[in-house]
Amino acid sequence: MKRKAHILVVDDDREIRDLLARFLVKHELRVSTAADGQEMHAILGANAIDLIVLDVMMPGDDGLTLTRNLRANKSAVPIIMLTAMGEETDRIVGLEMGADDYLAKPFNPRELLARIKAVLRRIDTPHAQTNENSDGTVYFADWCLDLHSRELTDPTGKTVSLSGGEFELLEVFVTHPGRVLNRDQLLDMARGRDAQPFDRAIDVQVGRLRKKIEPNVKTPTMIITVRGGGYIFSPKVKVGGVT
Repeated sequence: MKRKAHILVVDDDREIRDLLARFLVKHELRVSTAADGQEMHAILGANAIDLIVLDVMMPGDDGLTLTRNLRANKSAVPIIMLTAMGEETDRIVGLEMGADDYLAKPFNPRELLARIKAVLRRIDTPHAQTNENSDGTVYFADWCLDLHSRELTDPTGKTVSLSGGEFELLEVFVTHPGRVLNRDQLLDMARGRDAQPFDRAIDVQVGRLRKKIEPNVKTPTMIITVRGGGYIFSPKVKVGGVT
């Protein structure tokens, strides 16, 4: 029997926590709930959590702070952030902190369920290899990306932590080198959903990724902006394990 995905709902509103827990359990998910960051960390320490649904506006450490701390501690657990309606700044900052997706309140629980399933599906789906003889490893500019383990290694051999969204974006780039990709294409290929009007999610993720792989973020040489077009991944990519 396949293990049910374990979802952690973090929200200071008990009514919302209970509503989401009942709804998600009804749809074959295992659910734990937390009212604040302290309870969240206790649950994370005692359970293998597959995804966190995290509210931004909470007393004490808010959702943005909790996300930043999780990523700083090398946690790659996917995070879907719940933001106040119309608060674009919260959504952008949340993505900058390392959230994988966001949903504005008020929302339909079915939409949240769809977002959860989409994120889990991206994690569970075996990544397409660029060559049928490939071992799933690609090399670019002395960097190494393992598409199976989702591990990025820098030229010195040090492992560089990637959030789920950062990995998915980098995977798109290394499997489409030298090709101009606009924002809609990147959103569709990396996040599995259509772009929303004026959606800045990809720009935010590109900025985060540049900070991790570019020698100089101010003058990027690997992920290059194409005016009016999108982005292009410039390094030559070598697929490992090819005979």
